[in-house]
Amino acid sequence: MGSRALRRTAPDARHPVAAESQTRSVHSPVPAPERGKHRPHRWQTWLLAALLGWAGLAGALELTAEEAAGRRLYREGIGAGETPVEARLDPAGTSLPASAVPCAGCHGRDGRGRPEGGIRPPEITWRHLTSVRPAYDEAGLARALGEGIDPAGERLDPAMPRFVMSWRDLANLGAYLKRLEADRDPGLHEARLRLGTLLPSAGPLAAAGRTVGALLQAAFDELNQAGGIHGRRLELVIADPGPDRASAEAALAGLVEGGDVFALLAPLAPALAERYGELLAPGGMPLVGPLPGPGGEASRLVFAPLPGPGEQLSALAEFAAGESAPGETPALIVYPPEAARQAEALAARLRARGWQRLGLFGYGTQAPSGAKPLAADLQALFFLGSGEALVALGTALDGAGLAPRLYASAQQVAGAALRLPPAFSGRLFLAYPLLPADVTPAGAQALEALRRRAGLDEHQPALQIGAYSAALLLAEGLKRAGRDASRERLVSALENLHALQTGVTPPLGFGPGRRVGAAGAHVVGVDLAAGRFVPTGRYVEAAP
Repeated sequence: MGSRALRRTAPDARHPVAAESQTRSVHSPVPAPERGKHRPHRWQTWLLAALLGWAGLAGALELTAEEAAGRRLYREGIGAGETPVEARLDPAGTSLPASAVPCAGCHGRDGRGRPEGGIRPPEITWRHLTSVRPAYDEAGLARALGEGIDPAGERLDPAMPRFVMSWRDLANLGAYLKRLEADRDPGLHEARLRLGTLLPSAGPLAAAGRTVGALLQAAFDELNQAGGIHGRRLELVIADPGPDRASAEAALAGLVEGGDVFALLAPLAPALAERYGELLAPGGMPLVGPLPGPGGEASRLVFAPLPGPGEQLSALAEFAAGESAPGETPALIVYPPEAARQAEALAARLRARGWQRLGLFGYGTQAPSGAKPLAADLQALFFLGSGEALVALGTALDGAGLAPRLYASAQQVAGAALRLPPAFSGRLFLAYPLLPADVTPAGAQALEALRRRAGLDEHQPALQIGAYSAALLLAEGLKRAGRDASRERLVSALENLHALQTGVTPPLGFGPGRRVGAAGAHVVGVDLAAGRFVPTGRYVEAAP
């Protein structure tokens, strides 16, 4: 279909004023109140403010089928029919699929335009288009789209593509443009940004929940005192995950579906650790960790500042491969039932590194107490589970006359490691996500100031550093996402974040296939005779 299909009597169109002459894009002045005009009573003003406040708490914008199709066309360049929408560029009329140059790519998801390559695309919200002189109407939009001519008969900037689309697509796009200004992701408002978390108020994690909540609120207060992020104040919305998986899923669903929340920050709900990606995917809600528990499944929406036990053991696998010949070293992975998937992933990494004589042993609900499944020539053992279970296993191995090198996550076993039999002295290696050397003086000072603001002491330092680094990471992602923020832009900003210096962790960075900010671990040995931990000086990147 040629461009003449987009003439004057078209219904609504899309992408209309990609590069309208700025000398003519002037708003109509707002008239001053006339003297003697009726003024609202104080109660009317209060009621109006209350209603506006209530409206600001409403959920995501509900669109008609036509408006939803127009949004897809605006954001992705994909029309509703079988014939693709075309974009024609430059005087030669080079033709591309509109999906290569969607409207939102230049004008932003909010239609306000953002500078790119020396070009400043103008605002194309319906309110703006109908306030310029001469004003746009449906026919004017169609002409601008198809012919590149504005309502005054002047040609638009050549940087704006000319589009070829059906009348149906034009109508859908025009319908959406009229709703564009109100279509934002949940939690994203003109002057505030609502961020959610899951923190228990009762049970064994209640104290940890209070610590994380106080630290996050203090971090938000500090940011808000400095003006917020892009003029928006940060608000923290806390939901209690309850005692089990069902209650945690219900609490998360409440935040996702009706909590008017933009993103999730530092949740403390171990029951969901492996399901966040699945549960957040339908709404596209990003999550910035840390994630306690055995480790979650890979998801493009989930960003963890520090490695979990899975990544730590992967780093130990890299370390162990340098300590012995994997092809000749008998090795075993020992794990509890809840870590079965993690054990399989570790086995895959070890096999990829050349381990040929490799076994897996799930020890059921009880700690391993016998050496029956263990080979007499076992030389390397990778352990997943609690410190008490490791001590029981070490005792069983010692009783059988075996002393293989042991590899485990300090996050799981460090408190009990010094109780292993003496035969394992110098043969136990633990992975630590961070060490005191990672904390700079400036970082320690900033964290201490935040502790004072939150009324916290130095108990649970790892938990505090995890929550603090997550807050810093999310704040940096929001800054880079810009005023024209969206969940998708936040994900993209975090994905392109490299070597962020938090002052309390190793440098954090991500990538298209990487969702752990510091994807490695410090390897620390254990001197059981002296009762102390001995850093090896090695920071080992986890295997991909």
